[in-house]
Amino acid sequence: MRMVRRRRRRGGGETLPSGARVLVYRWDLDKTYLRSEFGTIRELLRTAFERAEDKVDVPGVAELIRALKPAAERRGCRALIHFVSASPPQIGKAIRAKLDLDRVPYDGIVFKNQLQHLRPGKLHNLRQHAGFKLIELLRGRLDLPREAPEFLFGDDWESDSLIYSLYADVVAGRVGPGRLGPILRRIGVDPVQSEEVLGLAARAAGADVVERIFINLERRTPPADFRLFGRRVVPTFNYLQTAAVLAADGHLDAEDVVRVGGVLCGEAGYTARQIDNSLGDLVRRAHLTSAKAAALRQKLRAAGLLPPAAEPPWRRVVGALKRIRARGREKTEASGRGGSDAAVDYDAILDRLRPATHGGREARS
Repeated sequence: MRMVRRRRRRGGGETLPSGARVLVYRWDLDKTYLRSEFGTIRELLRTAFERAEDKVDVPGVAELIRALKPAAERRGCRALIHFVSASPPQIGKAIRAKLDLDRVPYDGIVFKNQLQHLRPGKLHNLRQHAGFKLIELLRGRLDLPREAPEFLFGDDWESDSLIYSLYADVVAGRVGPGRLGPILRRIGVDPVQSEEVLGLAARAAGADVVERIFINLERRTPPADFRLFGRRVVPTFNYLQTAAVLAADGHLDAEDVVRVGGVLCGEAGYTARQIDNSLGDLVRRAHLTSAKAAALRQKLRAAGLLPPAAEPPWRRVVGALKRIRARGREKTEASGRGGSDAAVDYDAILDRLRPATHGGREARS
């Protein structure tokens, strides 16, 4: 299988020593950054001929990515931003032009050679991306410092939660070759790709480095569907939520979250109520504590994205009770960082998702 790589460095300004701690942010492009369609030959061809200015990004994503490198530098770290796209390399020029238009810095892009699958017996590989993504993730891991933490960003359109979780457990050594092979077969990975995955996995295993897996709910999949993946996986309805969790983990500042919120309000038509509900949803799902949500709300109010607080006494009492309950969630939230102690139960996940054992179709989630 031939892959096409495009690497380039943009958005420099880094004056940190070469030994600075490296943070790695790896993004799916399609439906995570861009709203792409390539599930059929017609859609694939249409995507291939789209101009950069015709490509539509998910609201707030560009502002979030632009914030990652400066935020890392303020903490004495160095951020690397890589994209893995199932789009064909023929649209690479338009993709790079789109990133330039959005002023998004990046350190590497890899594309999938989709056109090689436009022949009998291979058409199912147009939508089968698990093998491709696992290969590229593992290859990329071999080029990184051994202990560099990773943050993975995908969507609920394909099977990013499954692919990313499997990758995380493989590099952590929780899923060995004896377990990995049957999983690859069950999700329909091509045998040639499976052999390459297994070879790369043997070389890349040894460090528990994946801290967070963010899933953009482009299809509005219920967040409860992701519980089997553990707390490392964070489903989010918008990039304000993603930015808020990154800020709570100490990788962004509150001002970065405010800028993402400003884009949602100014360009995507979000109301103050939607912004407030987005934070409340994270608190209810225990991805954000009440105290951290309150601190972010204060910044959002100062920026005019939320109305001034005018809480009656009874609401302050309720808020105090919620904060007491939130303290009990602190340990739970902390346990979702830096990987997990046990591998995800992939048999249970695949049983629920009913992955294809007929026709090579892969699970969605």
